[in-house]
Amino acid sequence: MSTEHGLSLDDSVRAMVLLMPRLVGRAKRLPVPEALQSFDLAPRHLSLLTYVLFDGPLTVNELASRLEVAPTTVSLMISDLSRQGVLDRRTDENDRRRTLVTIADSHRTAVAAWLGGADRGWRAALGPLTAEQRALVITTLRAYEEAVSSS
Repeated sequence: MSTEHGLSLDDSVRAMVLLMPRLVGRAKRLPVPEALQSFDLAPRHLSLLTYVLFDGPLTVNELASRLEVAPTTVSLMISDLSRQGVLDRRTDENDRRRTLVTIADSHRTAVAAWLGGADRGWRAALGPLTAEQRALVITTLRAYEEAVSSS
């Protein structure tokens, strides 16, 4: 039931419980481009690929920080994707001691096409919001993730 200022807590929870499976289902149905179907890509790979695609070449430590996992975990993921030819490692031209991870040129178009669907959806949903409203949406989803993962 609605309240004077919007939905009641119960109505909000009910709406989210109904909405979340649909969101996940739609995300899972984003068609994997044929060029990537032979790779056994897990959700953790998608997050890594998203950062590399949108933020450009990154180091293992930068990726670990963004993904909120240990550098050894990221290193294993990168090794796996590098062996399959999805990612490349190259020396940073500005600091030869650093190794940067990038999407292999041969797979960049397929990765961009695949992740672009989710990107377009979030841009359409978050674009009309203010910066504060976007922060609230992200904070809320993170709090939900934390609450259900600790259950």
